[in-house]
Amino acid sequence: MRDRELADLPADVAVSQPELLAKGYCDYQRYRLTLTGTDGATHTQTRDILLAGKVVAVLPIDLVRDEIVLIRQFRLTAHLANGRGDMIEAVAGRVEAGESLLEAARRECTEEIAVAPTVLVELFSYLTTPGLTDEEVTVFLAAVDASRVPERAGAAAEGEQIKTFRVSIDAALAGLSAGKMRNGPLSIALQWLALNRNRIGELLGAR
Repeated sequence: MRDRELADLPADVAVSQPELLAKGYCDYQRYRLTLTGTDGATHTQTRDILLAGKVVAVLPIDLVRDEIVLIRQFRLTAHLANGRGDMIEAVAGRVEAGESLLEAARRECTEEIAVAPTVLVELFSYLTTPGLTDEEVTVFLAAVDASRVPERAGAAAEGEQIKTFRVSIDAALAGLSAGKMRNGPLSIALQWLALNRNRIGELLGAR
């Protein structure tokens, strides 16, 4: 049956024009919709959505040194949520207007760790919190020379205060298992790495 297919599918839904509730870094909009439910009946709903759009996340790996490049920066939301706002993260950022996902991934790598990747491979995409926002993250694997990464980086024009550091792949996966890193893109990328570690050389074209 169609609804048993293991894939997201188009829905039988009619969506109104949005009502702007607030305008800021991201717009906050209200939608009214009419949806055919699992019972076959028609249901009306009101949903408020934060429009965040497309995001890229990059896991930079140096296969020669068996290292991953991570970053640390302050996040107010994490500080408010659990008091641990000085987060360890993957390279990540929003896709700018007119920019492809690949272009955004290369730009973010260059801005946040000050090294451009020699190879970029798109892995997968996911919705961060589909009950609240349309934010969709596409994760990339990147080949980099970790020896060229400075201790501090970030786009000065955006006020980014980023500390970079290099860790072994083993240490990164151990950190994931310890449950002390809560950045979503990083956790998901490292989960992928744990499942696919034996493939990264092939994916990045290592000889």
